[in-house]
Amino acid sequence: MRKVLNIMMGLLTVFSIASCNKDFLNTAPKSLYSENVVWSDPALIQTFVNNMYRGIGYSTAINFMSSFVDETDFTPDWGTVDFNKSLLTPDRIPQWKDGNMHDNMLTWQNLYTQIRSCNIFFAKVGEAKFDNSLTDGKTMKDRLKGEVFFWRANYYYYLTSMFGGVPIVTKVYGLSDKFDVPRDSYENCIKFIAQDLDSAAYYLPNVQFQSGDNRGRVTKGAALSLKSRVLLYAASDLHNPTKNTAIAASHPELLGYTSDATAARWQAAKDAAKAVMDLGIYSLYKGTPDPTGKNYGDLFLLNNTTEDIFTRFFISKIGENWDAYSPGQFVGPNGYHCWGNNCPLQEFVDSYEMADGTKFDWNNPAHKADPYANRDPRFYASVLYEGASWRQRPTDVVQYDAVNKIQVGQIGNVVGGVFTMMNIGSNPASGCDTRQGQIENWNGTYSGYYMKKFIDPTVDASFFKQECPWRYIRYTEILLNYAEACIELGGAANETEAKKYINLIRDRVNMPAITETGAALKARYRNERKIELAFEEQRFFDVRRWLIGGEAYTGGYKAQVHYIVPAGTVLTGYRKADGSTWGTLEVTKAGLTGHERVWDNKCYFFPIMRDEMNKNAKLVQNPGY
Repeated sequence: MRKVLNIMMGLLTVFSIASCNKDFLNTAPKSLYSENVVWSDPALIQTFVNNMYRGIGYSTAINFMSSFVDETDFTPDWGTVDFNKSLLTPDRIPQWKDGNMHDNMLTWQNLYTQIRSCNIFFAKVGEAKFDNSLTDGKTMKDRLKGEVFFWRANYYYYLTSMFGGVPIVTKVYGLSDKFDVPRDSYENCIKFIAQDLDSAAYYLPNVQFQSGDNRGRVTKGAALSLKSRVLLYAASDLHNPTKNTAIAASHPELLGYTSDATAARWQAAKDAAKAVMDLGIYSLYKGTPDPTGKNYGDLFLLNNTTEDIFTRFFISKIGENWDAYSPGQFVGPNGYHCWGNNCPLQEFVDSYEMADGTKFDWNNPAHKADPYANRDPRFYASVLYEGASWRQRPTDVVQYDAVNKIQVGQIGNVVGGVFTMMNIGSNPASGCDTRQGQIENWNGTYSGYYMKKFIDPTVDASFFKQECPWRYIRYTEILLNYAEACIELGGAANETEAKKYINLIRDRVNMPAITETGAALKARYRNERKIELAFEEQRFFDVRRWLIGGEAYTGGYKAQVHYIVPAGTVLTGYRKADGSTWGTLEVTKAGLTGHERVWDNKCYFFPIMRDEMNKNAKLVQNPGY
C-alpha cells in the first residue's frame, strides 16, 4: 500500500510546480480534477481506485468489533453498552454509526458511497488509455478492474451481512435521477456478489502478494477467499428457510433463501473454500507443533507470512486520526500508560480449553484454584491476565512492579465471608493495572484482562506506533470454512475431512486432535473457530449466522482477582520483594455490572436508518424496527 502514499506525494509535487506558473489565473484549480483529466491519466485512475482501500477500516482502531459481541468489553462504553443491550433503532445504532471506530464505515450510507465510486469506475474505464506492460502477469487496466470488482463485492458483502437483501445498484445516479430502488432478494444479492468475485478472480494476478509498490493490493486468492466467506455465510442457519422462520416471518426473501436447497448451498461453500486451497500458494504459518503458542502469536506481528491472503499495512510515521491505528496504545494495560480498551470478557476466556483438550470448568476444584494454568497455548498468546509476564514497565512504574507481571487484583482479608481490601502504606492494595491502582486508573480494565493478540511487545506503545498489519483474510479461515461446510453436509467421509483440517490447525499449537462426530463435532468446531479467529471480526457475524444471539449476548462477566492474607499482614508492595505473591490467589467469575449483554432477535439484522427510508419510498424496513 506504499503505492498509495507515493502517488499522493507525486500529486502534491505536481501542485507545487504548477503553482509557480505565471499563467495560474488561466488554469483550473489544482486541488480538483475534471472527469476528463482523471480518466485520461492512468496514475489518477489508480489513485481513484486506491481510495477504495480506505472504504472500510480495521479492528485495530480504538474500538474493536470484538466489543460488539461476547469477546471483549470496550472500557469507555461510548454507546457500546447500549448496542450490546440490543438498543438499536432506525434513529440510532449506538457507537456503530457515528462512533469512534472503524465500523462507523460499515454503514448503509458509507457503503453505498463506496459502491457509487465502483460504478463510476466501470462507467468510465472504457475510455481510459493504458499501456500493455505487465506486472505480476496482468496489465494495469485488468488489475484495476479486478480490484474494483473485488471492492464492490466486498461492500455488498457487508451490506447483506448486516441488512439482508439490499438494492443492487450498478448505475451512476445523477442529481436529476430518481433514487427509489427496491431491495433485491437476498438470493439475488449473493449471486451478484459471487459474480463480481468471479470477475475479480479473472482479472487479478494469481500470486500470494503483488510485487513492489503494489504490495497489499488484492489478488485472485483474496477474491476467491471472500467468495468462500460469502457463500459460507449464505448457507448458514440465519438464511435457511427451515431455521430462520421466527426471524424472517415477514418478507423472508429479503432475509434469506426461500427454497430448501440447503445441501447445494453448503456444497457451493465447500467448493469455494477448496478453490482457494487448490491454488497451492498458501499454508499455515509454522504449522509444526509449538506448545508455547509463540508461532501463533508471532503470526500477527509479522508483515508477511505464508498464510496471509489479504492484509492492510501500516507505517508508523504516517499520521492518522487520534482514534485510528495505534493498537498497542488502545488496548495495552493502564500500568503501561496505555488506554485499556477492548478487554477480553471472562466468558470468552472460559472458552479456551485445557491443554489436554477438555473443557475449562469453574466447578472443577483444580481449574478454579488455578484458572490460568495448563490452558490452550492460544490463550497465552492472546490474553494478558493476572501474573502474566509482559514488557518492561515504564521507569515511573517500576516502583510498583519490578518483575513486569500484569497486576489486576486486590489484596485483603475475608471477615464473615466479606472481602476487605487492605492498604500498602496509604495506598489501596490494588494492582497497578486495575482501576484502583496508582497509574492512570481511569483507563483500567473492568473485566480483569487485557488483549495481547496483535500487540508488539517490543514497542513502547505509550510513545510509538507499531507497524503490524491488519489481516482481513488469512488461510486458516479458509480451512475452517472448508471444515464447516463438510460438517454441515454430513456423512462419515465429510466429517473425517473436516477433522483433518481442524486438527491441522490445532496441531500448530500442540492441542490434541478432536475425534467427535455429529452434533458434538459441530460444537467443537464452533469453539475452535471462536478461539483460532479471536478478535478478528469473525465472531460478530458467526453469532448471527448461527442464530446463537441468545447464547452469546448473556451476562457479561469479569474475573474478580483477590489475594487473601491474614488480618494484620503488613504489605510492602503488591508483590513481595522476590516477586512472589502475598497469600492465596482467588479468582471468581462475577457479573460485569453496568456492562451486561441483552439479546433481542431483531438484532440479527440492523435497522435501515430513518433518513435512508425517507429518501427511498420503496425500501422495506427490517423486522422489529
